[in-house]
Amino acid sequence: MAAQANRVLPLSEWEDRWKEGKTTFHRPDVHNFLEKNLNKVICGRKEVRFFFPLCGKAVDMKWLADMGHTVVGVELSEKGIKQFFEEQNLAFNEEPVPDIPGAKVFKSEDGKISLYQCDLYRFSSATAGKFGAIWDRGALVAINPCDRQKYATLLMSLMNNDCKYLLVAMEYDPEVHKGPPFCVTEEDVKNVFGGGCDTELLECDTVFQENFKKWGLDSMTEKLYCLTLKAQ
Repeated sequence: MAAQANRVLPLSEWEDRWKEGKTTFHRPDVHNFLEKNLNKVICGRKEVRFFFPLCGKAVDMKWLADMGHTVVGVELSEKGIKQFFEEQNLAFNEEPVPDIPGAKVFKSEDGKISLYQCDLYRFSSATAGKFGAIWDRGALVAINPCDRQKYATLLMSLMNNDCKYLLVAMEYDPEVHKGPPFCVTEEDVKNVFGGGCDTELLECDTVFQENFKKWGLDSMTEKLYCLTLKAQ
């Protein structure tokens, strides 16, 4: 982590990646971790409100909405949001967000999916309430390492008492690849979330992708954690 501690990407770089189609971080299918562990998140509940930080155009959002759950996402790129609705063949409405000047929210016509186009750190529970579940597949590993505590504090403030927060972190040699995605170890997760959450490691998977080779990596390990708020 020390090798990446001072790495900072401006928000404009993420917007440029969307504009230039450099979105290899997007998955065209529902993540296997989410599919396999959904029951541990739902726990028999109906119509759970899911939060997707830095949601991009994740197909997981439509998958959950089709089950009757509702999804709220935050994404910096308007292009990414519009691509989601277009690729999922969903009609949507666009509205301003009163408490976040300059922000927009894009809502599916059935109201199941609401995607906020804004800087994540301007979003709060005052904007859209709290959530019963969080799916974080590519957010913590994308944010600047120096912002992790700020990020964790925001995410914990969005959790209902019964919230189940599924977090996917990636581990590899940070001396080889400068990120993003950034290396996030189990120790890192406990350091930033441990003050407010209990952390359980659910699953590990070694991932091989062609684009890892250009980073100098043959593979990386994905780890799935379940975070729950500590009893007050």
